[in-house]
This record gives sequence, structure tokens and C-alpha cells, in this order.
Amino acid sequence: MSKKWYNLFVSVDESSHRPEESESAASGPSAAQTVAEIARSVNPGPPPAFTAPISNPTSFAEIYAAAEIHPPAHGFTIEKVGDMLRSEHIRNLPRDVKKSSVLVALEAVGAPIQDVIQDAMKRDQALDTFESVQERALNQLEAQKTKENQEIQTELDRLVEEHKARMQANNDAISKEKERFFAWRLKKQEEEQKIADAVSYFVTENPITAGGHAAPPAQAPKPE
Repeated sequence: MSKKWYNLFVSVDESSHRPEESESAASGPSAAQTVAEIARSVNPGPPPAFTAPISNPTSFAEIYAAAEIHPPAHGFTIEKVGDMLRSEHIRNLPRDVKKSSVLVALEAVGAPIQDVIQDAMKRDQALDTFESVQERALNQLEAQKTKENQEIQTELDRLVEEHKARMQANNDAISKEKERFFAWRLKKQEEEQKIADAVSYFVTENPITAGGHAAPPAQAPKPE
């Protein structure tokens, strides 16, 4: 293509000076077809098979390359047409004029709009397929991690019950020892009382600590 694609567009000024050319371009069968009608007539083919791993899921170019989506021989992909529509040369023109301008440019270089639509549908299929792959991987990861969490929770519950049992055993041992000790203390107090009663006959101040804790050693009291 010797001229840039935007030189092939039909501008508003040119249409006003050459109405016969504008009418011819707009009235042709390609310009009259809507994108939806063309899309219905296009067969995008089977879903793309990804033949290479994708290291960067955010790179759509890598996704398209992995799905083996190649530009048509004439080089006009839906991405290029999108760039044309957003070009400063026509982006502010009415929608119908933009459409007609792109169709005229495509026709001038022998690029059927059907090829562009087919390219768009292939890319859409690739994105949908890759989305399904990622969603399936996500669901598998979620199922795996949920199972792991359940196993961890089961182990935690077992450990909690085990430690609770150990704590209860410790508390039971403490209670048992307290019971034994307090029972012994009662007998001790009874024994001390017997001793104190016997000693009381012979001293003015009884050195025996009946009923209390053991007192520090004291000097032997003088007999009465």
C-alpha cells in the first residue's frame, strides 16, 4: 500500500466537494452491511488450542501468540482497525462516517471486513478459552487449599482436645494432691493438739503450734 491508510478515508470535506464518490462508497454492499450481519456470516472456526505456555497472563499479545492467532495476509487485524477508528484523522467524525471511512480503506487494500471480523472472533475465543483455563485452575486451587485447610483444622481440633485432656489431667492431679495434703493437715493438727495438750501441763507458754504452720525453732521453755 503506497499511501498511508488514512489517505484513503473519505473525509467530510471531500464528501461535500465530491458527493458522487461519497455516495458510491457508502452505498456499496460492504458499507451497507452491519457488523452484526457480517459477524453472523463469519465462521471463526474451532476454539483455539494453546500450543505454548503463557508466562504473563496480562499480556494479551502473548495469549494471542500462544493461541496461534496470526494476522491475515493483508495485515489488517481488529487491533489495527481499532487503531484506525481511534486515529486523530477520524476519531471525532460521526460514527457512520468512521465506519464508511474504514470500509473504504479496507476495500482499497483488498482487506475484506469479514477477515477482520474473523480475526476479532478468534481473539475473543482465545480470551474466553484462556479465561476458562484460569477459572478451572482457580477452582482446582481453591478445592485443594480448602481440603488442606480442613485437614489442618482437623489436626488442630485433635491437638486442642489432646492438650485439653492433658490440662484436665494436670488439674485432676493438683486436686488429688490438694485433697491428700489437706486431709493430712487435719490429722497433723489433731496430732499437734494432742502434743500441745500434753505439754500445757508443764509450761506457762505452750510452744506447740497446734492448728497452724510450723513455727521456727524456739528456746525450750522453763518448766513451772
